[in-house]
Amino acid sequence: MEAIILAGGLGTRLRSMISDVPKCMAPVAGEPFLYYLLKTLEAAGFKHVILSLGYKHEIIEDWIKKIQTSLQISTIIEQEPLGTGGAVKLALTIARQSEVFIFNGDTFLGLDYAAMLTLHKQSAAQATLGLKEMYDFDRYGVVELDKRTNQIVGFKEKRHCVSGLINGGVYLISKKELDSYPAKFSLEKDYFEAVVQTKILSGYISQGYFIDIGIPEDYLRAQDDFGNGTYACL
Repeated sequence: MEAIILAGGLGTRLRSMISDVPKCMAPVAGEPFLYYLLKTLEAAGFKHVILSLGYKHEIIEDWIKKIQTSLQISTIIEQEPLGTGGAVKLALTIARQSEVFIFNGDTFLGLDYAAMLTLHKQSAAQATLGLKEMYDFDRYGVVELDKRTNQIVGFKEKRHCVSGLINGGVYLISKKELDSYPAKFSLEKDYFEAVVQTKILSGYISQGYFIDIGIPEDYLRAQDDFGNGTYACL
């Protein structure tokens, strides 16, 4: 299996809590958040990981040189911000496999990657999203899923919800799927939401641990969860 990690985020909302580093390098329980993503992918059998870099990419590149891992890590650098879609499209140019996992560098979702890949292929989807059931939230939009077919049928804007499925920040996409898109675009708005009625987008529901460290309170929670191994629970 092969993965792209979007690792160019600025971490603006965490600026009061972390030094001036890319968000994926925010220290969590003694290691950069990126460390846990790479460790998990290595344990799951991934062979090649592409890091999509931008802001202060030198910090990440220097860190990679010092870590021990069986992963083959490639990097590709945005010379200017391309949006999530543009960053993925650029990284896909050096991907080697026909189906590639995409990860947000500030989000962790524990899931069975092989099972997600199987669903993706069986449903003949152009893309598959890792989903997580959440309760009493207003920070995320809701993904509407036909659970009989595992096909995504719509997206709802952020609002308070008693319960619902959210986008967990892990995707699986066919390598050539974004070839016709411009250099700059949003994967979420300009692709997922725009094609949901015309293409097959599947949803894989994960029962695993989920966290998005993009806000201070969840960043603080991550210190405990990653320190005691809670994050590894599926």
